[in-house]
Amino acid sequence: MDRVTALRDQLVAWRRHLHMHPEVGFEEHETAAYIEAELRRMLGLTVTRPTATSVLAVLKGGKPGRTVLLRADIDALPIQEENTFEFRSQRAGVMHACGHDGHTAILLGVARLLSEHPEEVPGEVRMIFQHAEEIGPGGAEELVMATDLMQGVDVVTGLHLNSQLPAGLVVVKPGAFMAAPDTLSLTIKGKGGHGAHPEQAVDPIAVGAQVVTNLQHVVSRHVAALDALVVSITTFQSGTTHNVIPDTAVLQGTVRTFDPELRQRAPGLIERVVKGVCEAHGATYDLKYEFGYRPVINTDWVAAQLKEIALETVGEEHYQDAQPTMGGEDFSAYLEKAPGAYFNVGSGSDPADSRWPHHHPRFTLDEASLETGARMLHAAALRLTVPESGQQA
Repeated sequence: MDRVTALRDQLVAWRRHLHMHPEVGFEEHETAAYIEAELRRMLGLTVTRPTATSVLAVLKGGKPGRTVLLRADIDALPIQEENTFEFRSQRAGVMHACGHDGHTAILLGVARLLSEHPEEVPGEVRMIFQHAEEIGPGGAEELVMATDLMQGVDVVTGLHLNSQLPAGLVVVKPGAFMAAPDTLSLTIKGKGGHGAHPEQAVDPIAVGAQVVTNLQHVVSRHVAALDALVVSITTFQSGTTHNVIPDTAVLQGTVRTFDPELRQRAPGLIERVVKGVCEAHGATYDLKYEFGYRPVINTDWVAAQLKEIALETVGEEHYQDAQPTMGGEDFSAYLEKAPGAYFNVGSGSDPADSRWPHHHPRFTLDEASLETGARMLHAAALRLTVPESGQQA
């Protein structure tokens, strides 16, 4: 039995404890305390708290070499869990519905494996248990901007468990991997009135419906077909009863892009549609547009090394080149400071009933994926090397 296989039960125990005790972003006080306590049981680690709810473990290796940063996010979501297994969330209205409990367990496992054999480790390995991935501007941005976490880091990597991929499958790609997730909030201001006399009112619901429909023309008629852009209106709130035309309608949505130039153009394209529709129907509007996380653009040489590590670690039958996704991730903040790459490990299977989408109240993991994730990050910690041309100043 190899070291990772021998750790399987502990990985599951960590994950289940974390799943039972979830905390949302910037409130992960119990989670961070638990992680810190577990890390302090391991020899050879320097453990600190760079922020109130994040934890950093540093291992100085027995060989000369580079500095690698491994990252796991630790926060949960404000969702009421609908699973019925015995380790379901014990906190009402909060659950690990995105796999961060698994990410944390995996990185704890890697910390233990490295601490047991520091003589195998080249250079320095930093393991950041990051808070608040789910809440913009994100915990990664705070760590990058307000601490010295990234000082001297040569390469960074991390993983996300993915319920839409078969359990144990590793997927990696160079270049654009995850999109920039920006948000819009739109208030359409009309003129209220009686539902029986719409001619005396300016109906913000009717105007809003036209805005929703016409915003899709931004994607289909104002952007080249090969340029990725998603505009999704996800909330539409207006009115209080059946016979009153309300004064206002409030819409919110998300805009996803990879290309920086298209990302800068998107607000203007959206406002042109909103303004035109509102003016045509006698309404006014207030549009707020917020830029979120930057896109995750993997460094080519890091992605190539991770692919090689995957082929040798899990085998060709458990590897695929990844496809880009319009999901967003604040891992991009680290990539602004050092070369790196983010990758996915499949966690979906029918026996574990773990194919539910992320952020669903029935989300869970096939826990066999924890072992795959630990194998990958442990191998990355030992084997990632920085080419001369990739060295950081």
